[in-house]
Amino acid sequence: MPFLQKLAETTAWSVVGVVLLFGSLWLFDKLDPIDFRQEIRDGNIAAGIIVGAVVVAIAAIVVAILLTP
Repeated sequence: MPFLQKLAETTAWSVVGVVLLFGSLWLFDKLDPIDFRQEIRDGNIAAGIIVGAVVVAIAAIVVAILLTP
């Protein structure tokens, strides 16, 4: 029984983390005046690097929040 409880908790926290990540990325996309998606489609490598850095930074913050007791 403890195994199923841990599995359920892990799944629930994973869903919370994914929702926080996507919500943060959506908020970043709305607040920033630059259309990064279009810039990436146009071949702007710098825009892709910026978006990648934002994803990694937000993921690090979400992980730190979820691991704090």
